[in-house]
Amino acid sequence: MDVVDISQLSRAVLWAAFVIAFLLGAVMQKTSFCTMGAISDILISNNWNRMRQWFLAIGVAIIGFTVMATLGVIDPLKSIYTSSKLLIVSTLVGSTLFGLGMMLASGCGSKTLVRIGGGNLKSLIVFLTLGLSAYMSLKGFLGVFRVNTLDTIFISLATPQDLPSIVSNLTGIARDELHWILGMLIGGAFVLFALIRKSFWTFENVLAGIFVGLAICAVWWVSGHLGYLAEDPNTLEEVFLGTNSGKMESLSFVAPYAYTLDWFMFYSDISKVLTIGIVAVFGMVLGSASLAIVTKSFRWESFRNPEDTANHLIGGVLMGFGGVTALGCTIGQGLSGVSTLALGSFIALPGFVFGAYLGLRYLQYRMSPNPCD
Repeated sequence: MDVVDISQLSRAVLWAAFVIAFLLGAVMQKTSFCTMGAISDILISNNWNRMRQWFLAIGVAIIGFTVMATLGVIDPLKSIYTSSKLLIVSTLVGSTLFGLGMMLASGCGSKTLVRIGGGNLKSLIVFLTLGLSAYMSLKGFLGVFRVNTLDTIFISLATPQDLPSIVSNLTGIARDELHWILGMLIGGAFVLFALIRKSFWTFENVLAGIFVGLAICAVWWVSGHLGYLAEDPNTLEEVFLGTNSGKMESLSFVAPYAYTLDWFMFYSDISKVLTIGIVAVFGMVLGSASLAIVTKSFRWESFRNPEDTANHLIGGVLMGFGGVTALGCTIGQGLSGVSTLALGSFIALPGFVFGAYLGLRYLQYRMSPNPCD
């Protein structure tokens, strides 16, 4: 039996995640991939191109995850999204607050990192605020509030909450067969919706959708295959190297903000180690910054006025609490979670949209000629 070098394998996992996030940051900087922008484009000008980018990414992520699961490359039931406990209230409330927050803060967690790389100082403040709020929602007083209120309302399912498991339990059809069928049908529907309009077929639109979706799949492979050990030689237990949850993970940008701040603040504590989420944060910023510098689009940007400052501070707090409560952001639940066909992730999608709608309407009201004080 080969002896596994845990340290070397862990480094390989972290470097792979960093490279993927670096490239993703550059692509998102280049293509303006943005969930907040996609929703606002529809509501303001009925332009669906950026939403089609997002739908293409979802479709590619679902199909890629399904193929890896069918081939046995990863175990789809070992992700952080397939628990049998369906937190309906937490998911809806959290996703709505996150959607509202991302509109006030000019972008979701991933867009905030991309904007930091482009020189946006407002997004740096959002990063700090979001990270602190997420930390308090994980381990602080907001976490106690969340666990003792919203998280107490849930549905215990007889199976994991992914659609193939639920339908298999109802019909008796083999779960693996259903995963292939549902994954191809649902993923294909998202891809078809994105590509059905020929006006969408520009290099940047297609690049954004396909690359973001593949990046989600790539990190699933990194955490669920490259970093997976059925038996850790030190503990003799199953382990997913480099993950904060101890389960298979893909990209998400809420809790990793908190873990990044924690790593910086307690750097001398040897128990604080780099994880996939933390290096993904670094990779996104550096990838975006590299492209911004090369293309000479790097620009310092700061707040316009006190109200702009307040909006971004409040937006960061709402995203931190909302993202932790909903078990992920528009990338975490909206792409990584949906790629697993988890029911909770599909429930989160309308919450993100509704929250963003509320945020946009509020901003439009404040920009009207004579809003009430």
